[in-house]
Amino acid sequence: MKKSKSLLLLLALVLVIGTVLAGCGGNNSGNTANTGNTANTGNTANTGDTAGEEKLAADQTLRINLSAEPPTFDPAQAQDSQANTVLKTMYEGLTRMNDETGKEEPGIAEKWDISADGLVYTFHLRDAVWSNGDPVTSEDFVRAWKRVLDPNTDPTAPYAYQLYYLKNAEEYYTKKITDFSQVGVKAVDEKTLEVTLKAPTPYFLGLLSFYTYYPVHKSVEGNDKWATSKDTMIVNGPFTLTEWTTGQSLQVTKNDKYWNKDAIKLSTINFSLVNSGATELLSYKNGELDFAGAPTGEIPQEQIPIVSKELPNEFNRKGIASVYYYEFNVTEKPFSNAKIRKALAMSINRQALIDNVTLGGQLPAFGFVPPGIAGADGEYRNAVKDSYFTEDVEQAKTLLAEGLKEEGLDKLPTFTLSYNTSEGHKKIALAIADMWKNSLGVDVQTVNQEWAVFIDNRQNLNYQVARAGWTADYNDPMTFLDMWVTGGGNNDTGYANPEYDKLINDAKASSDMAKRQELFAAAEKLMIEQDMILMPIYYYTSNSLTKEYLKGVTHDFSGAIDLTRGYLLEH
Repeated sequence: MKKSKSLLLLLALVLVIGTVLAGCGGNNSGNTANTGNTANTGNTANTGDTAGEEKLAADQTLRINLSAEPPTFDPAQAQDSQANTVLKTMYEGLTRMNDETGKEEPGIAEKWDISADGLVYTFHLRDAVWSNGDPVTSEDFVRAWKRVLDPNTDPTAPYAYQLYYLKNAEEYYTKKITDFSQVGVKAVDEKTLEVTLKAPTPYFLGLLSFYTYYPVHKSVEGNDKWATSKDTMIVNGPFTLTEWTTGQSLQVTKNDKYWNKDAIKLSTINFSLVNSGATELLSYKNGELDFAGAPTGEIPQEQIPIVSKELPNEFNRKGIASVYYYEFNVTEKPFSNAKIRKALAMSINRQALIDNVTLGGQLPAFGFVPPGIAGADGEYRNAVKDSYFTEDVEQAKTLLAEGLKEEGLDKLPTFTLSYNTSEGHKKIALAIADMWKNSLGVDVQTVNQEWAVFIDNRQNLNYQVARAGWTADYNDPMTFLDMWVTGGGNNDTGYANPEYDKLINDAKASSDMAKRQELFAAAEKLMIEQDMILMPIYYYTSNSLTKEYLKGVTHDFSGAIDLTRGYLLEH
């Protein structure tokens, strides 16, 4: 088990290596642009050649488990790590991330130019085609981004705000303007895309590899059900969706029309859909899976210390830029009272939870932005105040009493703690409910919900307290903090604070890294120390098992996985 200091060193090392984009919120989810006038990273991406004398297995079928079925395969509607894992096999954006180098590299864009002021990006598209043979054009990106920003979509895109970096994108989404041609994206010609930003964004190239920025084929127009069937999904990535049995399995198969098909060694990826960590681990040990554990599945928490010793050459643990937390529905009494929320956050023992329940070497969290996220001078978490509150049962009792008095209550009513189906989430919920009972004398009903139902309930504020996790989408504090602005697509707490909104907007408008860090620190302090809209619990580690014959599968700094360049050796 890694000590805290060792984990921080590991995260710092990952940061030094580079910055990477990842999938986001889910079961568990910035890059520095060239500052010169031209950013041309080459005409071809990494070919993904296998090393030396390694001999590939005849059967290049990768077997992996997803602990939950992705709620959608529409890039505009996706918002979880399971969808990210599968969408990454089927689509490619203007750029893609090379997890080994930690840098963005050409994807559908063969090269690009950046204006001297950092506001205008001109992307030159390569001769790539869709899985049906149609050319991938600049208009496919305009179409996709317009879908994300369309304020009349039902439901609206949860990640619409991720495109607010574009000039007039927010104004279009909020209906301040109605003409999409005023938004900063334009198809100059079939193979040239011009993007204009509202302010210089140092991690924009990395952000373009995120699924919300993927292109979509023209066939999606007028077909609301296009992403619900493998027969209507036309994609541009390394694999195509070839089998989909709801609730049981998914299969993607190598796309021979992918522009860089020679870099793809796998012929097929078979995904089972099993939400039992015990079953997943047994399948792995029986040779039925080639990979098990985070971020796609789960190793039972009590088994982590055992398998790390039993299978030392296959067990992997790394610190990742991801946070596990409980969030409060601040629109519903009594959780509209910040003192009650603070009391609950202060009355649990995080280290005891890690040592006795999660068993994965996690770090206790007293802030929201995790270690490993870039700051003005090194790592953000090390540069700002490390803790915004302390664990203090006596102070928690005082705050609870004050909050109840303000609400006209003698006792906190029994409330519901919701979590999505997972043995690990269940154990954590039961342990925390027990801590609350022993520390504060409050009664909690824990409720398990299937993933899609759980997400829908959170989005619609149909909960009281719910578990959540957030993984970095890019390497900048903004990826953790802009989600809490008023009306944000991933703001599932109902939090609305104009002071917080201003801090985030000012940070987005500034290119001064030191100033941005001051604004971020003030925003984080506001939403935790003052308002406590969520209860940080721990910063994740990723614990997984990989067969020694499986190579080329990579994890980025946030823990997101890229299966596309994997390959299997003879064994």
